[in-house]
Amino acid sequence: MDVGSNPALAALTCFTCFTGFGRTDGMPMATQEQEDTAVHAAMVAADADLWAGGQPCTFDALLDYWGQRVADVEEGYAWCLADFDNEIWSRTTLADVWPLLPPHFRSAQQPRLDELDERFRAATIEWPGRSGEEQWWLRRFPRLLGIEPGDSYDGGWPAGWVRMPFPKPDAVRVIT
Repeated sequence: MDVGSNPALAALTCFTCFTGFGRTDGMPMATQEQEDTAVHAAMVAADADLWAGGQPCTFDALLDYWGQRVADVEEGYAWCLADFDNEIWSRTTLADVWPLLPPHFRSAQQPRLDELDERFRAATIEWPGRSGEEQWWLRRFPRLLGIEPGDSYDGGWPAGWVRMPFPKPDAVRVIT
């Protein structure tokens, strides 16, 4: 991307290069205000600074949103496949923002992201025949699917998941 064509990315590049942010060679570290500015610039550059409704979105809120989605999947995902696909957008957005973040900030956040990703992997199953590391979260589905009491269920995929292109694996449990 041409840095000159994107003011937020240009500001982030200048900040990272010229303030010594994240340096270990004796250069001064950035202040909290400078770090906040750089993180916001990364969010803007990745077009991630606003929620779908137009409200401001911070990096912490984005990471928290991913954490909430992980918790939903761990508890038993009760919505349909289309909702699941829609709700994991936050992990894709984190992947877009991640390389634009200041290195020091990124390394400080890495343990939390790794922990959430590991929990998501543990709570999901890889699609048969769709492995790979790039955007791996898009090729997974919940191990535990919730259905409403009284909904019909015949032992296969619950309603909302029947468009899955393969039979429900035994490792997927459906709960009420």
